[in-house]
Amino acid sequence: MKSNQRITRFLTLCSVALLFAACVNQMEPAKNALDNINTTLSAVSADAQKYIPDQYAQAQGKVAALTASFEKKDYAAVIAGAPAVLTEVKGLAGAVADKKDEMVKALGNEWRNLAASVPQSLTAVQARVDDLTKTKRVPKDVDLGAAKSGLADANSAWGKAQDAFKSGNPEDAVSAAKDAQSKVASAAAALKLNLPQT
Repeated sequence: MKSNQRITRFLTLCSVALLFAACVNQMEPAKNALDNINTTLSAVSADAQKYIPDQYAQAQGKVAALTASFEKKDYAAVIAGAPAVLTEVKGLAGAVADKKDEMVKALGNEWRNLAASVPQSLTAVQARVDDLTKTKRVPKDVDLGAAKSGLADANSAWGKAQDAFKSGNPEDAVSAAKDAQSKVASAAAALKLNLPQT
């Protein structure tokens, strides 16, 4: 009877030792898989948050679930789930590139329109300001001071837009060009000048 108890105890100890060894053996691959996923995710995180926030949040949730499994020492779950999550995280880079291309094309079209219309508006406002500056009597409903100030601001914004475009930053270029467009429109309004519609 005692020998049976000893054998049972011995087998229990063996199985505990084997389980512990199996856990230790799985811990390293699970940790490596998780590290690889986190490294890949952090490499694309800034662009992914900006261009594809929903997809990024989804991937982040899956990484968090794997991390929770790892912290619970469920290394088998990490090893089983890691390949699919890594594939999804690697896919973020492609999705970011596609979204960037799409935005750059849209911004390119927008920039071309602004690059055609803003200089024309600036020229028209400048010509009107020059004409009114030469005359002795400025119409009562015209605010020449506000027009000159608005024109200066518009020229400054347009300069920033051109610099941003030359630097290969279409997003900032379009933003500054829109700012210039709005300022030149205000200057034209102060002159009671109707700008051509674009």
